[in-house]
Parts: sequence; structure tokens; C-alpha cells
Amino acid sequence: MNKGERTLIVVKPDGIVKKKVGEIIKRIEEGGLDMVGAKFLKTDKDMIEKHYTLDPEWIEKVGKKAISSYEKKGLKPPSNDAKKIGRAVLKNLQKYLTEGPVFMALFEGENAVARVREICGGTEPVTAGKGTIRQDFSDDSYQKADQEGRALRNLIHASGSPEEAEKEIELWFGR
Repeated sequence: MNKGERTLIVVKPDGIVKKKVGEIIKRIEEGGLDMVGAKFLKTDKDMIEKHYTLDPEWIEKVGKKAISSYEKKGLKPPSNDAKKIGRAVLKNLQKYLTEGPVFMALFEGENAVARVREICGGTEPVTAGKGTIRQDFSDDSYQKADQEGRALRNLIHASGSPEEAEKEIELWFGR
């Protein structure tokens, strides 16, 4: 078993419905990481809020990221208020991530966070790199999700940094 950095993945309800859990695990393990913990669970809105706000700046960061994504495509964002957009994203994530079970797994190995994020691809499936989980199994976009008043359906959450991973692991697995 590899020793090293740990990271968390969460296969979201769309990944469960599309039956992609096995393929996701396979891709990450083929990327050289070891799965060291896993569970299916039904979560609630409070836990989703705790998860995404482990970083107190998350709401503003996600709002800025959404605004930037619109601008890069030459589109007008729904608002220029990053916190307003961030709060709307959180509300949509709470609804989305509680509509069905999720699968959580811990992976361990050298540079686990960066490796998993590379395998998953960018957050927005339509702009994620070719051959990544998000690009291969979803065609969703920020614009489409906003027009439909819902969360972006991108199959998987992957920790953003080693520090974030440890906080998420503690929250969900208590270790």
C-alpha cells in the first residue's frame, strides 16, 4: 500500500445514477493511488454546507470562479456579486447532493490530490480536458445549470488541496 498524501472523492448522485462508481475507482487506482476507505451514504443539507464551507472563503471563491467562467466565454454572468452567486451555488448543491446517495472514498499515494484532480478534469464538464472523468461522462455547463436553476452536474467532487482533503476526511470519516 502506498504511503503519502490522502484525498477524498465524492461521487455525486448523477454519477451513481449513471453507474460510474466502478469506472471512477478504476481510473483513480490505475493512476497509481490506493483506495483506503469508502462508503455510500445519504447526506443532509447541513453536512453539505459544512463540507463546502470548511474554507470560510469558499462562497466568494466559487462565485468569482463562476463569473470568470462566463466572462472567458464572452457571456454575461447572472450577477457580478460573487457572494450572491456563491450562496446560490451552495443552495443548489445542497438540493442536488441530497436527492440521492453519494459514494465517498479515500485515496492515498504520492501527490494524491493533484493526481485525482487531473483524472477528474476541470469542474465544468464541457471545458474539462479530454479523457477526464467529467468530460467523458457529462456534458453539463455553468450556463445550462444556471438557466435551469440547478447545480452543475459534474459527477464527482475532488479535494482541492492537501489541507482541504484532511478537513474533508475528518468531517466525513472522522480520521
